[in-house]
Amino acid sequence: MSEKLIVRYCSPTLAGLKTANMFTCPVNDEEKLLSSMDRFNAMLGKKGLRLLVLRIKDKRALIYAYRPSMLKADLENPISRAILKERGYEEGSVANMLRELKQRLCSNEDFPHEIGLFLGYPPDDVRCFICDRNRGCKCVGCWRAYNDKAGAERAFARFKKCSEVYSKSMEEGNTLERLTVAV
Repeated sequence: MSEKLIVRYCSPTLAGLKTANMFTCPVNDEEKLLSSMDRFNAMLGKKGLRLLVLRIKDKRALIYAYRPSMLKADLENPISRAILKERGYEEGSVANMLRELKQRLCSNEDFPHEIGLFLGYPPDDVRCFICDRNRGCKCVGCWRAYNDKAGAERAFARFKKCSEVYSKSMEEGNTLERLTVAV
């Protein structure tokens, strides 16, 4: 897994603008992937960022880049807690909830709809998506926004601009470590 791949798909998280991002990457050698994950976590952990393999399937890994402190705050939101409880998650640590998410991803073909909570999406929008994803959507970007259209559009534009700036900066020779903001 390359630094360029992480920057391409996770710039808003690297910049501290977003709780988390996910992306897939090819896996030819699982040991090599896990070794690179350890190296990236050693480098980025001191800046408050972690990488986690959520699943490996058909020679593709689903990688989750997240800010543990931001994820903890997101999952402590009362609406998020209620959604997770309704979906069968037991209250507990972020690590336990991530284990449960990982288990669900590995045992099902589809993504569990509550995954939006783990990506920092607004809990009200996640609830609306779970209830009826085709009804009442006001705009679509990183997520389907059902409530605050203007706020979502601003966030989508901010994330897009961040990705463009980070990709250009990477092309100009900056490293993943240098581009990752300490939070």
